[in-house]
Amino acid sequence: MAKTLVAYFSASGTTAKVAKDLATAMSADLFEIAAAQPYTRADLNWNDKGSRSSIEMNDESCRPAIAGTVDDVEAYDTVFVGFPVWWYVEPRIIDTFLEAYDFSGKTIVPFATSGGSGLGRAPKRMRALAPGATVLPGGTLNGHPSKAKLAAWAEDALR
Repeated sequence: MAKTLVAYFSASGTTAKVAKDLATAMSADLFEIAAAQPYTRADLNWNDKGSRSSIEMNDESCRPAIAGTVDDVEAYDTVFVGFPVWWYVEPRIIDTFLEAYDFSGKTIVPFATSGGSGLGRAPKRMRALAPGATVLPGGTLNGHPSKAKLAAWAEDALR
């Protein structure tokens, strides 16, 4: 039987709400990609070139540590990976997550919350970070979509 995981990083709680609702709508397992060193409000100030998020996003090799691991990632066939869009791509902590496991043969569906942009280059970057996986185009899930809309979106995303 196919198993699905919804893994997400959320800086402000917006992505967390969507991810939890998506997991419920799909009867999927849920994993929070939490930073080992939690982000503060100052860390997330993208207007400050010295903020933690700005420094991380300006360094392609940056891989923030994650608190916790996914138990038995091998058991999952499909992994939905959620995140806020930072600088038109996924945050570097998503890169850490993708490089931490072997996703060969699995389907990865990126989804994001954003204040105004789409996924940008994230799916292409994610393909490079998860060799052997099928990374689908995914999409943004902004606003407050109902569980029924999230289930329909997930079904469409997997086609």
